[in-house]
Amino acid sequence: MKYEQLAKDIIENVGGKENVNSVVHCITRLRFKLKDEEKANTEVLKEMDGVVTVMKSAGQYQVVIGNHVPDVYKAVVEVGGLESKGSADEADGGDKGSLLNRFIDMISGIFTPILGVLAASGMIKGFNALFVAIGWLNEEGGTYQILNATGDALFYFLPIILGYSAMKKFGGTPFIGMVIAMALVYPALEGIPGAAEPLYTLFAGTVFESPVYIEFFGIPVILMTYSMSVIPIIVATFFAAKIEKALAKITPNVVKMFFVPMFTLLIIVPLTFIVIGPIATWASQLLGQVTVWVYDLSPIIAGAFLGGFWMVFVMFGLHWGLIPIAFNNVAVSGEDPILALIFVHSFALAAVLAIWIKTKNETTKTLSPPAFISSIFGVTEPALYGIALPLKRPFVISLISSAVGGAIIGLFGTKIHLLGGLGIFQFPAMIHPEEGLNTAFIGTIIAAAVGMVLSFVLTYFFGGINQKATAAPAAEAASAKEETVITIQNEDIVSPLTGETIALEKIEDTAFASGTLGKGIAVEPTEGKLISPVSGTVSAMFPTNHAIGITTENGAEILMHIGMDTVQLDGKHFTGHVEQGAKVDKGQLLIEFDIPEIKKAGFPLTTPIIITNSGDYKDIAFTETKQIKIGDPLLSLEK
Repeated sequence: MKYEQLAKDIIENVGGKENVNSVVHCITRLRFKLKDEEKANTEVLKEMDGVVTVMKSAGQYQVVIGNHVPDVYKAVVEVGGLESKGSADEADGGDKGSLLNRFIDMISGIFTPILGVLAASGMIKGFNALFVAIGWLNEEGGTYQILNATGDALFYFLPIILGYSAMKKFGGTPFIGMVIAMALVYPALEGIPGAAEPLYTLFAGTVFESPVYIEFFGIPVILMTYSMSVIPIIVATFFAAKIEKALAKITPNVVKMFFVPMFTLLIIVPLTFIVIGPIATWASQLLGQVTVWVYDLSPIIAGAFLGGFWMVFVMFGLHWGLIPIAFNNVAVSGEDPILALIFVHSFALAAVLAIWIKTKNETTKTLSPPAFISSIFGVTEPALYGIALPLKRPFVISLISSAVGGAIIGLFGTKIHLLGGLGIFQFPAMIHPEEGLNTAFIGTIIAAAVGMVLSFVLTYFFGGINQKATAAPAAEAASAKEETVITIQNEDIVSPLTGETIALEKIEDTAFASGTLGKGIAVEPTEGKLISPVSGTVSAMFPTNHAIGITTENGAEILMHIGMDTVQLDGKHFTGHVEQGAKVDKGQLLIEFDIPEIKKAGFPLTTPIIITNSGDYKDIAFTETKQIKIGDPLLSLEK
């Protein structure tokens, strides 16, 4: 239980285990379905050591952890006793949000559980293809055959895997979903079209012309190839879950255990072969043709658009709308342009490498190398959320570089020919199964190199890296750290508040209490006025007026945060009297706040006053006075 304390803090700050309907994880984040998101302490979670950021998307409360999220997830379900709660696949009966959010939630719930093994299988297939292309293996050899079976098994039997995850998502029994899929890929049925003459043909002379080889009680059955398919099994399990629930309501308990699955299968399997399967397959083929048609209009524009906006799609969960289309394209035609066009975004985060070289912020310098390495291997969230996005300009540069890379891939007509693999491990997926390392593959290498170099150079020279603080463990601390060249000197700081002093480690907020954001002291105010404890410059004035950062003339960086979680008041009951960038004098009124109304709203007013650049000082002494007034000595900083 290496992450036990982190897990406890996360559960506490998502509103406690009683507020959790379900939790699953993807490659980098915990995905909670909460009963009430308003009960979650988002700002505390964002500031927590071990948490990259928090996102709200597609009806999910997403806590971004990083590459070690599987271990954190295990700790969360263990300490929270959440196994019995099920997964995020299950409906919670609450507000499901917009139709788009519900669709994205459905797709992510189906595909997220298999992403790891999907990537692994794709990498095995990809390297196997690479070894053939460079002459290390031949397709007739036993080594190739075994590796191919290992990598191809998941894709060939993909309907069975999706039958489990989709049925679970729709609230049915997952093993029923698997049996439905097994029937669809049953070898004896799949082999009939090549071994027999058709009885007759349906829809002759149309695009839906279909030979009929078998009948079910006199009803014609159109046999399709369902191995590697995506849409048919998802549609089939959707209806299967409905049928199972309906049967469960009318079946006596004494026979429910076997009668419900038996009749569910007897209804849905023939229905899928006769109606759902053919219609879903035709829809799949049409979807693939539409994708190719859009791509063929202008591969370069398509590449620039998808490459440039893919990271934005990921931020809002919208990429899940494109993932099944890409899966479907590979299943239908053996290739897909979508995942090829967005390939460069992992390399475009080389902006983080430039930040690492230039930044003067020690926290960012420590975080940048592992974040960059992670992005090269296809896991982009640490670099995206932890480094590039907080700085804004490097994030925009990364988008531009990814767009340029996508346009180059479109120019060369590169497509992926197998699924799986992320970052550099996706290169083998671009190898043409017949032409090998062709021009399109070379175009992929050029696009990745251009995207990486362009992002690095633009960020290094135009990223504005040291104009303001780079990524820090907390967004507020990051905003408060304006990087300027100042000679640090000794400094005495007076109290900005009237009230009772409290040791920082005794306050409820773990991010402040742990000292992660810097050393300091807290005050429980009895008067609703915050004055400037020093002369200096307002380096950060939050729009909600609940927190302010000041950089003194002697180099001290001070963050004053009025109350706990008061950002949720969205500025209500706070009145700011200065603006960011303003010069202030010691004793000048900064913020007024309504103590009774804030307490009435349920928010503590404990106010941390911390030195965010504590590491620049040899010692920080705190007042021992319990009751303090505005202007009384509070902190003494020794260089």
